[in-house]
Amino acid sequence: MDLGVPSCPCHPHGALGSVSIPPQTLSLVPLPIPLSRGVPNGAGVGPCFNLLLPSAAKEPPALVPAAPCRLRALDPTMSDRGSSMDGKTDIVNGSLSSSPEEMSAEEGRETSSGIEVEASDLSLSLTGDDVGPTRASMETSRDTDTESSGEEKDSDSMDDTGHYSITEESRALDEEEEEEEDEERAQRRSHRKRSSHEQDSSDDEQALEQWVSAETSALPRPRWRAIPALRHRQLGSGSRFVPEACGARVFVQRFRLQHGLEAHTGCVNTLHFNQRGTWLASGSDDLRVVVWDWVRRRPVLEFESGHKSNVFQAKFLPNSGDSTLAMCARDGQVRVAELSATQCCKNTKRVAQHKGASHKLALEPDSPCTFLSAGEDAVVFTIDLRQDRPASKLVVTKEKEKKVGLYTIYVNPANTYQFAVGGRDQFIRIYDQRRIDENENNGVLKKFCPHHLVNSESKANITCLVYSHDGSELLASYNDEDIYLFNSSHSDGAEYIKRYKGHRNNATVKGVNFYGPKSEFVVSGSDCGHIFLWEKSSCQIVQFMEGDKGGVVNCLEPHPHLPVLATSGLDHDVKIWAPTAETPTELVGLREVIKKNKLERDEDSLHHTDMFDSHMLWFLMHHLRQRRHHRVGAIHRRRDPGAPDADSDESPSSSDTSDEEEEGPDRVQCMPS
Repeated sequence: MDLGVPSCPCHPHGALGSVSIPPQTLSLVPLPIPLSRGVPNGAGVGPCFNLLLPSAAKEPPALVPAAPCRLRALDPTMSDRGSSMDGKTDIVNGSLSSSPEEMSAEEGRETSSGIEVEASDLSLSLTGDDVGPTRASMETSRDTDTESSGEEKDSDSMDDTGHYSITEESRALDEEEEEEEDEERAQRRSHRKRSSHEQDSSDDEQALEQWVSAETSALPRPRWRAIPALRHRQLGSGSRFVPEACGARVFVQRFRLQHGLEAHTGCVNTLHFNQRGTWLASGSDDLRVVVWDWVRRRPVLEFESGHKSNVFQAKFLPNSGDSTLAMCARDGQVRVAELSATQCCKNTKRVAQHKGASHKLALEPDSPCTFLSAGEDAVVFTIDLRQDRPASKLVVTKEKEKKVGLYTIYVNPANTYQFAVGGRDQFIRIYDQRRIDENENNGVLKKFCPHHLVNSESKANITCLVYSHDGSELLASYNDEDIYLFNSSHSDGAEYIKRYKGHRNNATVKGVNFYGPKSEFVVSGSDCGHIFLWEKSSCQIVQFMEGDKGGVVNCLEPHPHLPVLATSGLDHDVKIWAPTAETPTELVGLREVIKKNKLERDEDSLHHTDMFDSHMLWFLMHHLRQRRHHRVGAIHRRRDPGAPDADSDESPSSSDTSDEEEEGPDRVQCMPS
């Protein structure tokens, strides 16, 4: 079969040779078409065509432009040698070759006409479309122009036979490009992650700022104003001027430190005013109790409590003429001190013994003889000083079959049969002394808990709870959580009605209290050393005072009749506050403090830190130093034969465990056990 080859416009002689191939030998072989024998030596690179020959071709084969190839003119004497050469392209450095076995004998005779064309098989392509001579020539010319620079660069990689090989340089370039692309992708991913992290941080900061702004937003207009109230009192219609003034925001916002009461040598853990408000009792880690004339800033009476470890509470029994003081302590003892009119303590006697620390006592508002005690042994004792054995077990607090240690107890002032307890779990439990049946719901009348803490893994504890002035509301402070207000008349399991935020209750067993004759405010200490007062109705912070240089405020005791507040903490003194500032507080530094408290609490909750962290270690070391000083002083007192001893154990314990068995390691009030 003869195939006419179109002329080559870029060839100086103008025409390509012709190829004659017998039809019976057609096969699918990429075949370069040779140029005319008359090509001069050194003719360089010219266009060529791949001839696609299907084995059963019924149509003329198609000419397809191929990549430029280097041509070598052969002399007539070399035509035979050209057919007898290896006929293959060595595979060196990636070059491709065709073996002579892949070509038929007829193809070998056709190629021996004088022109040998050798090209890389990388340029071979398979197609069945017809390509016109002119279009093929133009495309071939464009291909030649675009790759001429590449030929000059790679000329060193071609041998004198015109064989073309792919060099290692091209591979290195490809690898470098891939590495650069990988680096760019890694940089983009890193940038996206960094942007995402920055966005998250920005969102957290924005959320924190919004929270702080909400907690420090503008207060509503006050209900009580001084000038109209004074006018009404002058006209005789303001009979409740003093109680209303004591519960007015304008006085709370003018609180200022009046003075400190200094007599203790350890942390002050308890404060309590007598009914008239003339005396203030304080108890300390130094095991002493001091009764103060807080107005004159001097102690009325000082005595040894008789306890063997930290005094946690000391309270005047109501309607007793300020002659009876009940106390409880770390050693689990509940003791009673009889005070004489001559300003001395006759003796102290033990009336009950818990098998764990006893943190709180609950007084019945009008009873000079009966009160309740709660301990970490989960037991609630009712104590009647008129009985030979004053203490009797009232209830053991349990959750299912597990005992729940108690930190706090309070009697409902509107119904003295009811009392509430809280401790080592998240539930406030209310009991009625007339209806305690431990076989039915463990004797519990009803329970309250913030719903988000019911199944929480944070192990929330209740460090303190109190009833409002009329018993209608119940306030509870949670360890490293917020303060919650409940309606005590609601049914079992009811949700809280108010929530107070901004402080930090982590390092110590902190108290919480109402302030005002009608419980208008909520007051609490904080780990940051500040005192927070919230308006109960709006939940807004209205006062913010630095209350302890040692860093923690634990006790807050409002005066029963006057706008006066007594506080104590890790410092060894008692601080008295009154509304004597000329201008209301501007809450300077409040935003920074509550932001810091929030961040620290969130960080601790993420790391699941418990109370025995570095902060608590500082408290323990501080406490141990104080105990060492106290023991040194006790040794000196024992060496003095004239030292008075006011302690006695006149009443037997209600527990069979002896004092020696119950005495454990010293413990600061700052830490729930």
